[in-house]
Amino acid sequence: MTDLVWTFLTAGALVVGLVAGVGIAGARHRSAAQPPAGPTISVLLQRLVFSAHNAIVILNQFGDVVQHNRRAEELGVVRNRRVDNHTKKAAELAKETGEPVEIELRPQERAFGRGPEAVRGEIRPLGDGFLVVDAADESEAVRLEATRRDFVANVSHELKTPVGAMALLAEAVLNAADDPAAVRRFTTKILHEATRLGTLVTELIALSRLQGAERLPELNAVDVDAVVRDALGRAKLAAESTGIDIATDTDSALLVEGDRTLLVTALANLLENALAYSQPGSPVSISRRRVGEFVEISVTDRGIGIPEDEQQRVFERFYRLDKARSRATGGTGLGLAIVKHVAANHGGEVKLWSRPGTGSTFTLRIPAHSNSSGVNSTGGKQ
Repeated sequence: MTDLVWTFLTAGALVVGLVAGVGIAGARHRSAAQPPAGPTISVLLQRLVFSAHNAIVILNQFGDVVQHNRRAEELGVVRNRRVDNHTKKAAELAKETGEPVEIELRPQERAFGRGPEAVRGEIRPLGDGFLVVDAADESEAVRLEATRRDFVANVSHELKTPVGAMALLAEAVLNAADDPAAVRRFTTKILHEATRLGTLVTELIALSRLQGAERLPELNAVDVDAVVRDALGRAKLAAESTGIDIATDTDSALLVEGDRTLLVTALANLLENALAYSQPGSPVSISRRRVGEFVEISVTDRGIGIPEDEQQRVFERFYRLDKARSRATGGTGLGLAIVKHVAANHGGEVKLWSRPGTGSTFTLRIPAHSNSSGVNSTGGKQ
């Protein structure tokens, strides 16, 4: 229910209450003709309009602004006591038909400047030629809808690629039934595509859980050194295939408040990302330290680096800095998105320092456990 509806319901209740009160008072004290104490109904209505979160505008039969709140100016619906041109046309239609008319104002269509990305609402007749405009900032809803569409399109594309490849390879196997070497070669490729498909589905499920589809397990004290060892084990195959040795600092005895499985997944994703974007033989390292109330686990590489204008986008689902390299290494484009959500669900964050041609440092910051005995540190590159 919109603020406007609540406004008039509240006003109606006030009217009924005041009328009833006046009636009772009149019955008891008819001889004392005193004016009612407190604000009038019109003052109360004016206060309600001004305090509404939505943009509220009252128009008369000529389309002039009779009353409006500050929110109407903030959203670009009113400027200098005149309504936006699109709103004015919609008001004329509502007056002509006697029916509510929906409105949507976008920056490129609004005469009063850019304002929010999307303002939506409706215009309703009030009788005697008067109309009310009730609009709200729907920018976040528009962005979420765009994200949803992009996500569906990306998932469809990512699923279609391995499924289509498997179909073609299966057909090739059938045609090469009398050639054992060809069958073996095509079957190996089918296995590779099936593994890629399975990884994609697994990461989609993990991302869905992290975004609230399922409640996360209860957080416990987690040994950071154990998380590093497990993540190194998961990244071992990728490191061997690229000829990269992952260097680590000494054990820290640090503890964090978290879920061990999710933290291992996040750190392994950071390692695999560093390996994928580094040249064979170049260094990749892990470091850990405590900074205030947080434990920081950093993964540093000397890879291709990330331009500043793309450093936030790398955490988006399916975003790839180098699409050709990601395809070659079998990346799903979900790894860093998972890292971001793991950190957020632990009450932490993931930070990025990067410079093209120099390399990158991804830092996972997780709240320290109260019993963590690690040494505090404030130095080092963030």
